[in-house]
Amino acid sequence: MYKTPGVYKNYIISESQVKKIRTGVPAFLGLCQKTEIAVNQPQPLKLWSQFEQLFGEPLLDSYLAYAVRGFFLNGGSLCYVVRLRDANLKAFSEGLAALAELDTIDLVCAPDIMRSPPEKTDPEQVQLMQSAVLNHCSLLGDRFAILDSLPRANLEQVQAQRQRLTQSYGALYYPWIRIVEGPQQSSYFVPPCGHIAGVYARSDRRIGVHKAPANEILQGVVDLEVNLTNAQQDQLNPQSINCLRSFPGRGIRVWGARTLSLEQDQDWLYINVRRLFLTVKRWIELNMTNMVFEPNSNRLWAIIERELTIFFNDLFQQGALNGRLPTEAFYVKCDEENNPPEVRNIGQVAIDIGLAPTVPGEFIVVRIVQDAEGIISTSPN
Repeated sequence: MYKTPGVYKNYIISESQVKKIRTGVPAFLGLCQKTEIAVNQPQPLKLWSQFEQLFGEPLLDSYLAYAVRGFFLNGGSLCYVVRLRDANLKAFSEGLAALAELDTIDLVCAPDIMRSPPEKTDPEQVQLMQSAVLNHCSLLGDRFAILDSLPRANLEQVQAQRQRLTQSYGALYYPWIRIVEGPQQSSYFVPPCGHIAGVYARSDRRIGVHKAPANEILQGVVDLEVNLTNAQQDQLNPQSINCLRSFPGRGIRVWGARTLSLEQDQDWLYINVRRLFLTVKRWIELNMTNMVFEPNSNRLWAIIERELTIFFNDLFQQGALNGRLPTEAFYVKCDEENNPPEVRNIGQVAIDIGLAPTVPGEFIVVRIVQDAEGIISTSPN
């Protein structure tokens, strides 16, 4: 490799230096049976049995236990549970504040925004609390909200609910799901957020955060509150309402992967794109803290460019980025041009990053051609 005698520098980032980011880790907020558990204190769980030990049996007016159980049933392996003082806006705001410093989560679920039995649910209060969750995720920029549709909602009601939720840091799922062992007062129907969070975790572990968490089977679900048709989903999908569908012989599946972004904000239309970028943000915050207070010079810029290039190259190899070559998939710029004296003098380092994320193929279009001999062939359009 080296032809002329001399001293050569070869920078190597060892595996121990680079800290891995774990994804598919939700925080669940809700009510529990055991009052000795401190409120607003996130408790880590790795098994469903730990929930029963710490928080007790499911409460009659709570969906928390069923959401956590659904998470583990669907492949989740780590979550945090926060016991709330009550199920009102003030209590949820306090619970969210308790999550602010937790850097090990990337999902937020709040099943007890919905009241049990369903007729107690107030759509106005639901909107306020779900907006608070979305604002929390948007403000911190490192987590994503999985939101539930209203119970017993028809198409008009869920569309009205969606119109009042406009943040790309969350997604809405419809309809509710029926489980084998659930609350009798709601005919065993529960909000789907916990099961969906398990699907996120399972998909992340199998492929990666860049894969849209859709076309995935929901485990532990026996029925849907509404069995949607293609025509009904035609109304909901363009409005970014993610549908749960039952397909004969294929099970009950997640059949949508869109965020609640505004129509004009198409860059963040898909869940996997938003989650990929928030994961990048988490990685940078975790792995570049050791560079704080380093001399703001060419050497620091070169180190930053190198480490980020290695990280993005790894994402490219995983299929997370679009392009035939790494140069088409991403770029990193950290040099004198974007770090002029006025930036350096206030103690800042500017890094310009460009990523070309893969976009899910929502529609597979096939062209059917019949030739003069009557032979039908197909080819992608």
